[in-house]
Amino acid sequence: MAYKSTTVDIPGLEDQLSQQQRAKNLRDFPWWFPAMILIAIATAYTIITRENYTDAFDFIKVGLGITIQTTFWAFLLALVFGLLAGLARISNNIVLKNLATLYVELIRGIPMLVLIFFIALVGVPTLVDGMNALGGWFQTIGLDALSTPFLLIQNKDVSMNLRAIIALSVTYGAFLAEVFRAGIQSIGKGQMEAARSQGMSYSQAMRFVILPQAIRNVLPALGNDFVSMLKDSSLVSVLAVRDITQVARLYAGHSFRYREAYITLAVMYLTMTVALSLLVKLIERRIRKDEH
Repeated sequence: MAYKSTTVDIPGLEDQLSQQQRAKNLRDFPWWFPAMILIAIATAYTIITRENYTDAFDFIKVGLGITIQTTFWAFLLALVFGLLAGLARISNNIVLKNLATLYVELIRGIPMLVLIFFIALVGVPTLVDGMNALGGWFQTIGLDALSTPFLLIQNKDVSMNLRAIIALSVTYGAFLAEVFRAGIQSIGKGQMEAARSQGMSYSQAMRFVILPQAIRNVLPALGNDFVSMLKDSSLVSVLAVRDITQVARLYAGHSFRYREAYITLAVMYLTMTVALSLLVKLIERRIRKDEH
């Protein structure tokens, strides 16, 4: 006997479901984002139309290039430090593993502002002194050609901009090490075993099989860390690096227009971080779409 399927229409059910969907959409809508856009637009209008704010913006924007350059180069170096430390953290070599863990735990246990002072004003000079000592040793054993570059380096030759970049990269390298470690460990062990069974060495399997997948998985996290570094780059102003924070402080100090200076500064950071955050979300959405 053949059974015929029947559909029962419940009056008002479709309208009820659509109302629930609309309510869910309203609840999930990011209302904070339009609010931020309105704040940015209102502040931009104020900067354009009011002379005091226009003067503040024209003065502060001079440091924008330094802020972007510092963040960009520091993040590139941090990626290198983080990847090396992350690989060492999962290594079977007990020395490498413990050195990487010591690096990560030390950095994570000290406030970033203290680290910037320490690396820029203690670490870099100590490194320069060590290079000078190495050059002197080369000279004593008759390797004058090798000694000259090491002996020529002086503390005064290392600019505060470079010290700031080194400080940020060393600091963020520890945080990125954990990101890379988690990304690598998220790849199933079967991937490594399959690569090794095909005749690949450990380094080849890591480079051609594991790392490409791990980096793809951690791209959103790396993007978020780049946004965080952009904000934390304001701390390098304590080294008298002329980024937008330092320039805003100088403007407020000589003009006494604190409101104009710091409102303009806050909106400049807000604009950059929101734009970068949207880019990170687009990348994350694209990755999820490709996975499906």
